[in-house]
Amino acid sequence: MHRIRKIVFAFVICLAVCGARAAAGAQGSAYTADWASLDARPAPQWYTDARFGIFIHWGVYSAPAWAPKTTYSEWYLHDLTEGPLQGPLAKYAGKSLTPTQEFHNRVYGKDFKYEQFAPMFRAEMFDPAQWADFFARSGAKYVVLTSKHHDGYCLWPAPDSAGWNSVDAGPGRDLVGDLAAAVRAKGLRFGVYYSLYEWYNPLYHDDVGKYVDTHMLPQLKDVVTRYAPAVIFSDGEWDHPDTTWRSTEFLAWLYNQGPNPDEVVVNDRWGKDTRSAHGGYYTSEYGAGRAGRQMDKSRPWEENQGMGRSFGYNRNEDITNYKSAAELIHMLIDIVSQGGNLLLDIGPTADGRIPVIMQERLLQMGEWLSVNGEAIYGAHPWRAQADGESVRYTAKGHAVYAIVKSWPGRELVLAEPRAGAGTSISLLGSDAKIDFKTQNGALTIAVPALDIPHMSCRHAWVFKLTGVE
Repeated sequence: MHRIRKIVFAFVICLAVCGARAAAGAQGSAYTADWASLDARPAPQWYTDARFGIFIHWGVYSAPAWAPKTTYSEWYLHDLTEGPLQGPLAKYAGKSLTPTQEFHNRVYGKDFKYEQFAPMFRAEMFDPAQWADFFARSGAKYVVLTSKHHDGYCLWPAPDSAGWNSVDAGPGRDLVGDLAAAVRAKGLRFGVYYSLYEWYNPLYHDDVGKYVDTHMLPQLKDVVTRYAPAVIFSDGEWDHPDTTWRSTEFLAWLYNQGPNPDEVVVNDRWGKDTRSAHGGYYTSEYGAGRAGRQMDKSRPWEENQGMGRSFGYNRNEDITNYKSAAELIHMLIDIVSQGGNLLLDIGPTADGRIPVIMQERLLQMGEWLSVNGEAIYGAHPWRAQADGESVRYTAKGHAVYAIVKSWPGRELVLAEPRAGAGTSISLLGSDAKIDFKTQNGALTIAVPALDIPHMSCRHAWVFKLTGVE
C-alpha cells in the first residue's frame, strides 16, 4: 500500500509538471533572469492569506541533538569542526574547546566522526500522517521541511548525494516525498528549505562555479520537479552574490517552466546582496531585521523561529527555554498586525517523533485559532497597529478586529476606532450581546462576564468591530 501511494503521488506530480510546462510553452516566457522582472511578480494570494506555517529542521544533526542553550543544534558539525567563529558562540573564542567539542568528546569520543551519526538518524517512528494531523490541528496553512541543511545531507535521493541522503544512509526512505504526500492529503501547502552552500563539500571550496553548475542547481531543480513545493526557503547564500549562485536564472526557470508557477513563492535569501532587497517575501529570524521588514511595504515578510532557541531539536534545552502557548499566540498576533507571516519551527527527534511539548504547543495554538482565526487568516494591518500594550488590530473586508492579549476586566477602552450609526461589536467565540458607548473620543466596550478559564480562546480575545473608521 505504501508503494502504491508513492506511485500515485509521483503520477500526480508528473501531470502537474507536464501541464505547467505546456502552459508555459504556450504563453511564452513571462519572466526574464533579472531582478526587475522577477520582483515584479506578486506573491500568490494563498501565501499572504495563510499567515501561519510550520518549519521543520530535521536531519543527521538530530542524532546528537545538542548545542549550548541559546544556540542552534543544527550547526553541530560546524561547531564541532571549526569552533566558535561567529554568533553566540563567539564568547568562547580563545578556549581550547568549544562546548560542542567538549560534549562530543565526552559522550562519543574525539575520534567519532559526524558521518557516523547517519546510522543513528533512523526515523523508525516517523509517521508522516500523524505529523500532518498535528500540523492541520495547529491551524497552520503550510509546512516547510529542510530538504538539505548546510551539512549537505539530503532528505530525498538527490542527484550527487549517493551515500549521504535519507534513502542511502539512515532511514532508508524518501522523507521529503513521504511528508509532502501526507501534508497535502490534509489540505496544507508543502514547501522545502534548501541550503545553497555546504560547509565541507570540497568542490564548493575548490571551484564554486562548478559546484553551482554540477551540484547545487541540479539538486535544487530536482527537488522542485519531484515535489512541486509551494514554498522554496533558500538559505546559506551569504558567502557570494546572487550572480555566483545563478539565482535569477533559476528563478526565471521556476516562474516560467517550473511545475507550479502560479502557486510557488520564494524568500529573499539568494545572495549576500539580496536579503530585504529581492525575492517573493522578506525574512526575519528570531526577530532580527523585523523592523526593516515592517517598514518596507513592497513585499510580504515572514518571521521564522523555534519554540525554544534552536531550530533543530536540542536536548540541552529545558522547559524554561520554551515559549508558552500565550507567548506563541501573542507573537503570531503581533506579527499579523504588522503584516507578516509566522513560520514556527519544530525540531523532531532522530527516531521521527515530534517532542511532546511541541505537540502540546501546536494543539494549543490550533485551539485558539479555531475560535479566532477569522482575525488572522486573510487579515491585513489596519490603519493603527496597536492601542497601548495589550491591544493589536487587524482588518479584513468591512471588519476591524481588536485583539486583546490580556483580559480587560469589565470595560475595554479603545482610543483608535471611531464609532458611527451602523457600528456593531461582537466577541468571537461568544454569542453574548456587546454594549458600547463613545466617551471622550474613545470607544468604551462593556465586556461580558465570561467563564474565562474554560474558554477555548483563552490567551487572547478578539472583538470584531464593524461600521467603524
